[in-house]
Amino acid sequence: MAKKVPYFGLMLSLALIISYLERLIPFDFFMPGIRIGLTNIVVVFVLYYNGAKEALFINMLRVFLANTLFGSLTSLLYGLFGGILSWAVMCALKRAGIFGAVGISAAGGVFHNIGQVLAAMLLLKSTALIYYVPVLMFAGLTSGIFVGVISYYFLNQLGKIPRLQNNLK
Repeated sequence: MAKKVPYFGLMLSLALIISYLERLIPFDFFMPGIRIGLTNIVVVFVLYYNGAKEALFINMLRVFLANTLFGSLTSLLYGLFGGILSWAVMCALKRAGIFGAVGISAAGGVFHNIGQVLAAMLLLKSTALIYYVPVLMFAGLTSGIFVGVISYYFLNQLGKIPRLQNNLK
């Protein structure tokens, strides 16, 4: 395990850097609160190369640290709800073996947004936010496919490096 600490530190650092850079992209002019979700590239990579527990660890630590450093308590709550729900769905789909990285990432994007809406409904005590779900599902699907294509590329390219494969398993 001690051998993997630097690797997971690198994965977490990469996720935090991507999270910070993504916050600089003014993408929410189209829909409030929308981000592409580029940090999921790291989560999908860790899910495939290391497993579900490790992906959850990286994802939750990233959500906590990114929102502590760059966000708010509310964004932390939304991120935790979305992160846990999307992680659970991505793990279930990967285990079922019916989707590849693109499909798993797309589902993760959709369910991340659903988790965030559920958190907002609980926090605001309003069911009116349910009407925002179709818009967020489309945004999650679109960004999830985009992130999935990038993840697929990285998984394929890095999978060709034998030494990397031996060190990650």
